[in-house]
Amino acid sequence: MNIYSKKALWKRVLIVFALFIVGGSFWYTNEIVNEIAEEERKQVQMWAGAIENKANLVKYTSGLFRELQEEERKKVELWSEATKRIIASAEGGEPGGEFMLALDVVESNTTIPIIMVNENGDITGTRNIPKVIDFTGDTVTAEKAKKYRAYNDSVYQNVLSQMKEGGRRLEVNYYEDKYIYLYYQDSRLFEEIKQTFHDQENLFIRDVLNNSASTPVLFTNQQNDSIVAHANIDKNRIENKELLRATIGKMKEQNEPIVVELGDSKTHYIYYEDSALLRKLKFYPVVQFVAIGLFILIGYWFFSTSRRSEQNRVWVGMSKETAHQLGTPLSSLLAWIELLKAKEVAPETIQEMENDVRRLEVITERFSKIGSAPDLHEENLCAFIKEQINYLKTRVSKKVRFDVLSPQGDVFAKINKPLFGWVIENLSKNAADAMSGNGLLTITVSQNEKKIIIDVTDTGKGIPQGKRKEVFQPGYTSKKRGWGLGLSLTKRIIEIYHKGKIVVHKSELNKGTTFRITLNK
Repeated sequence: MNIYSKKALWKRVLIVFALFIVGGSFWYTNEIVNEIAEEERKQVQMWAGAIENKANLVKYTSGLFRELQEEERKKVELWSEATKRIIASAEGGEPGGEFMLALDVVESNTTIPIIMVNENGDITGTRNIPKVIDFTGDTVTAEKAKKYRAYNDSVYQNVLSQMKEGGRRLEVNYYEDKYIYLYYQDSRLFEEIKQTFHDQENLFIRDVLNNSASTPVLFTNQQNDSIVAHANIDKNRIENKELLRATIGKMKEQNEPIVVELGDSKTHYIYYEDSALLRKLKFYPVVQFVAIGLFILIGYWFFSTSRRSEQNRVWVGMSKETAHQLGTPLSSLLAWIELLKAKEVAPETIQEMENDVRRLEVITERFSKIGSAPDLHEENLCAFIKEQINYLKTRVSKKVRFDVLSPQGDVFAKINKPLFGWVIENLSKNAADAMSGNGLLTITVSQNEKKIIIDVTDTGKGIPQGKRKEVFQPGYTSKKRGWGLGLSLTKRIIEIYHKGKIVVHKSELNKGTTFRITLNK
């Protein structure tokens, strides 16, 4: 394992450790949120239990209220029967013990307001209706008494109208086909109890809303089409019928409604849902996870940027130093070639030496351009690639065959010749090594409206599926000896200096590999 592989391993270990920390923090926060949510649910359940107890109390009070109302009705009926006996006794003869009993019953009614009306609709008597004006004194003249009596009669008529609207009437058949009609109202005591009951009912509704704290609450009728009261809910969700139905459905899914019986067949429902605080708490772990993840990503991005910047400085420094170191022996080699010429050495030998020296000059130029913005010029790619291949043919195995294809004729692109030549050289040498010095290397140049495509295809051993992205990383090599920098440098030249793209287009084990270079026009 080389130094680059060790660094990659340590990087993976650090990432796993960071994810473990984030996951642990997320889990712990989620546990806290769940505990808070459980506590709030318990409070809501306690509140719901208290509401049910109060509802039972209101229901019990309502039952007592109905019993009292029924007792007053029985009193009126008894009073009606007693009145009948008294009238019948007066019509038919001497009063006896039954008459006296009936009179006692009539006299016992001191609370229930009653108005007696004959068949003609005239008021013939009243009971427990206070006079508006008392005109029985000796100082009241007959004219004033008449006026006061008329005023009182108008008041009695108004009370009678209210009694008729309430529908509370009893018919008394006191003699053969003769009738009188008794109209009555609830007693003052009953009205006070009734008002107390309504106050208690309203207090119950206020308690439902006030004790719900931040919990959204709906207090509805039995049909769920009328809102008696609400708390902590947007008015738009209540005023719109569709939104109201959706809100009730959502609340019902979260919690079973509390059934409230208030007596008189008044069934109500209390719907409630999780509070806004609880809903926010549910999303807090996710927000925390995203925030921590974003922080890690930003940190990793800064770290990667810093590392790439440092690598670039190392690349540039090494390249400049290499170019500088090559400069001195190149000057010496040129002097030695001139000396050999003077010694009349075979021209073929001198020519080959000059070719190698020019190649060294090209290599020196390549290294000197690393880190600088290279000049790009329009070049004939096919001709340039053939020129590079012709040089390589004499320096690789004779069993490696080269073929440069351009189905669309000459293709021109903006390139930097020294650097792009380096790319072709690296890919070709790697292909020759992959074929173990025996096979066919095909370079195909094509173009479309926007792109220029260069495919470098060999018939070598291929690249495993899991290694295709790693081949461009510094340090990756399949050779026993090698730095693993050729393809990494190739990628930098294509993508950074030529703004193009290089990928492993396709590869099959023991059949070959195709590298594809894409340049912009």
